[in-house]
Amino acid sequence: MAIITISRGSYSRGREVAEKLAERLNYDCISRDILIEASEHFNTAEIKLIRAIHDAPSILDRFSQGKERYITYVREALLEHVENDNVVYHGLAGHFFLQGIPHVLKIRITADMEERVKNEAARENISLDKARAVLIKDDEERRKWALTLYGIDPWDSRIYDLTVHIGCITLDDAVNLILQAVKLPCFRKTKESQELLKDKLLSARIKSILPAENVRVVSGKVTVEIRAPIIYEEKVVQEIKAKICGVEGVNEVEVNLLSL
Repeated sequence: MAIITISRGSYSRGREVAEKLAERLNYDCISRDILIEASEHFNTAEIKLIRAIHDAPSILDRFSQGKERYITYVREALLEHVENDNVVYHGLAGHFFLQGIPHVLKIRITADMEERVKNEAARENISLDKARAVLIKDDEERRKWALTLYGIDPWDSRIYDLTVHIGCITLDDAVNLILQAVKLPCFRKTKESQELLKDKLLSARIKSILPAENVRVVSGKVTVEIRAPIIYEEKVVQEIKAKICGVEGVNEVEVNLLSL
């Protein structure tokens, strides 16, 4: 079966689409669960994880890699959840974290701004002008976040398999469209696509325990790039191998030092 990710703006009815879709398919429906799980597993305050995947990185974050560390926690928690398929995920960044996995159906749900403004104003009991300002700021923060970390614009329809605008197309119409799309042969899990997902999960696990510049995993072979003085190469290589050789799924480890 497939994995479905739903990207949405605030009050675009993406949550409702996700919940109805999961019910029709008898899939798990997850969103905030990922933040709670990552918070508990890594003993990190949930608010830090929320800010990490919502706010655009500050200059300090870009140098300290603090935000990237929190994002790594969320990525691992999500990949753990979707490893066995039959999941609809409608939280932030699912389409980024699951890039390159063929049996992932990536959906974007949009809605008219004026309708979103009305929903925001009613829910928060604020004026229409204030609601509009909140939504514009929220959309811009999400866009900056994606562009800064991935160089991808979340409003670019090319990164999705299907974009659905809620308006003339009703919520139920949207669910029915997605139900048809998920049946397409290209979104069926294969041995190869499952192997790619396992490698991505293994990479996320290793990144959560190593301050590496880059981690690549292919069929269980792990290649780690890390910055360290060349005079400490032997010690660094030994320490890294000791840390990750025991990680489930690791078959082989290669460590490459990058000059400081």
